[in-house]
Amino acid sequence: MPEKVRAEIADTGLVEAVLFAAGNPMTVKEIAHIIELDVLGTQNIITRLQAELDERKSGLTLRQVAGGYQLATRPEAFVTVERLSQVVDRKISAPTMETLSIIAFKQPITKAEIENIRGVRIERALQKLLELELVAEVGRKPVLGRPILYGTTDTFLRCFGINTLEDLPELPTTEEAVAGLDNEQLELFQEVQHLQEVQEMETNEETE
Repeated sequence: MPEKVRAEIADTGLVEAVLFAAGNPMTVKEIAHIIELDVLGTQNIITRLQAELDERKSGLTLRQVAGGYQLATRPEAFVTVERLSQVVDRKISAPTMETLSIIAFKQPITKAEIENIRGVRIERALQKLLELELVAEVGRKPVLGRPILYGTTDTFLRCFGINTLEDLPELPTTEEAVAGLDNEQLELFQEVQHLQEVQEMETNEETE
């Protein structure tokens, strides 16, 4: 980095500018390469930048997302920022979000397995998720026909502000889930469980 640039802009300002211009998360190593500094020194600058943003009550904050750092709007400012748009862009419908949730928590998973859980066909929902690059093909299941396995992507992590899949909230236990269901929902839950058991039996038979 030219000395003139370093003299005119603080190190924290350089990192802030790089992250702002990048938009997407960047790893410490990537940032270090851009500002021509070692990784340890860059990490110290990132730590100081977060402290500066907090101290001046900035509307921006640093988020650790998908193994990197990203400048993002502070949650407290969301209501105000939301006014930029008079129309909420609903790119993901409820059925598509349900499909995404199943993939996120059950991955790697096949299309047939998702349909068994949801009880409906998911071609449109799955295609939408692939177009948005929230999910991707991650392999083939070693059973008859070798169906495609699907999993979430780094784009999914960025969109939902998650650093790793381990940060996903824990699913409620079966007992906790059943406790909040009415009779109709309980019947549906039991039907889905039965379908899953049948599917597991078929899978075991195919692999034997």
